[in-house]
Amino acid sequence: MKWDHVRMACDQELLKAVPLFSLLDEEERAVLAQQVELRQFPRGTRIFRRGDVAGAGYIVVDGEVRVTMIDDDHQEFTIDEPRAGGFFGFASLLDGMPHQTSAVATEAATCIEVDRPDLLALMRAKPDAGMDMLSTLGRHLHAAHELARMRSLRSPNEVIEEQSTFGERIADRVAQFGGSWRFIITFLTGLLAWIAANAYLGAKSWDPFPFILLNLVLSMVAALQAPVIMMSQNRQDSKDRLRSELDFDVNRRAEMEIRGLARQIHGLAGKLEDIEEAVRSKRKESV
Repeated sequence: MKWDHVRMACDQELLKAVPLFSLLDEEERAVLAQQVELRQFPRGTRIFRRGDVAGAGYIVVDGEVRVTMIDDDHQEFTIDEPRAGGFFGFASLLDGMPHQTSAVATEAATCIEVDRPDLLALMRAKPDAGMDMLSTLGRHLHAAHELARMRSLRSPNEVIEEQSTFGERIADRVAQFGGSWRFIITFLTGLLAWIAANAYLGAKSWDPFPFILLNLVLSMVAALQAPVIMMSQNRQDSKDRLRSELDFDVNRRAEMEIRGLARQIHGLAGKLEDIEEAVRSKRKESV
């Protein structure tokens, strides 16, 4: 008998400990217990793969399951690792579409299998139970979607540009221009032109020596430029903080992928040890 085909009846008390059914009352759990079944999956069993026709959703009773997805770069990444009380596969169960994820038992797992007829039977008998379950499923699906959305590697500059306000963009432009040679040359040219024009006009000048009006203009420019530069510096601090957060997300995803590779390597090492032990046994028998 294959372990992945073992089916058992589900106990009502077992459903009571499942968070997905925590909002159901005793009668609703009794109805559901008559419909669902327990399934056992040995370690390494693929429960379903991406593209399979949706048949059922699963709630983990014990063990661990890894749920993976394929991104736009055709790389597999982990979106969830449900343990006891966790569930997976319900998105495709509810909308009837093929599975968008794959699920593998990373440890020997016992799961409650729930299919569409099970849910329909529960909702016909207890209509209010449907909303209780859907509210719990909704929170889970939103969390999974958010994780998948944040999975994509976005340029920090794009994120910063989206979050910047009109005033912040103006401050960046002013600070960028104020710290360039173009500003220095333009400012010096205007300053020399002002002095030369007033010196040439003599008594008819609008700002004779010692150029009090020029000093006032320079003071106003300095007074306005200083807070604008400070605004740009604060903006730069925000950019650095956002880049650090994005780098942290990238490192965290890299760590998850490295852990997944490590699990696969350990699994292969275990299988090689089993093969080596079997070869030794065969040699001893032949001797």
